[in-house]
Amino acid sequence: MLLPFEELPKEFQNDAVKKYYDILVAKKRSILIKRIFDIALSVLLIILLIIPIIILALAIKFTSKGPVLYKQVRVTAYNREFKILKFRTMVENADKIGSLVTSLGDSRITKIGHFLRKYRLDELPQVFNVIKGDMSFVGTRPEVPRYVERYNPVMFATLLMPAGITSLASIKFKNEDRMLETSTNIDEDYIGIILPKKMHYNLLYIKSFGFRNDLYLMGKTVKEVLFH
Repeated sequence: MLLPFEELPKEFQNDAVKKYYDILVAKKRSILIKRIFDIALSVLLIILLIIPIIILALAIKFTSKGPVLYKQVRVTAYNREFKILKFRTMVENADKIGSLVTSLGDSRITKIGHFLRKYRLDELPQVFNVIKGDMSFVGTRPEVPRYVERYNPVMFATLLMPAGITSLASIKFKNEDRMLETSTNIDEDYIGIILPKKMHYNLLYIKSFGFRNDLYLMGKTVKEVLFH
């Protein structure tokens, strides 16, 4: 649930964030429904997908060196850090030998990693992040702290709610790796060019926030993954 505005982190207490905060205050019921839905769907998915999850875990374990799960510090509601869970799709210690974002043809991606990323199966472990409350099925995709440090005042409005597995920005930028393919400085191009555009859509999401809109974005995500 939303904290009182005066209890938000200091970087949130500005007029730009207040505009979006007031929108969400008027939709407290929808926020509660969203949380109940997140928990119910997470439990259902774990029950239904436990066997595929085990199969994918074994495939990762026996086809490349390193742990099955990739854990990385990301930022969620109220600028709180947490460890996001993903199936590992890159070589061991990939974040230490390259950028924190990937581009098309990134040599660090494993063979099975390409398959997992194409169908977003690497995101499956995040249902446990959702149950814990660090994430929601729909919301702003969580960034690493290094990128959040570069936020301008209004961007903190996207951290008024938990981070999401999918989002309007994720759908619009599904080919983000292609956009960075010719970049000579992936981190700076991401922060300076792509991040502001993604934030535009993240803020639009808050303006139109509602349970029906969340269901629409989830359906659109499934459609984009399966048919594009």
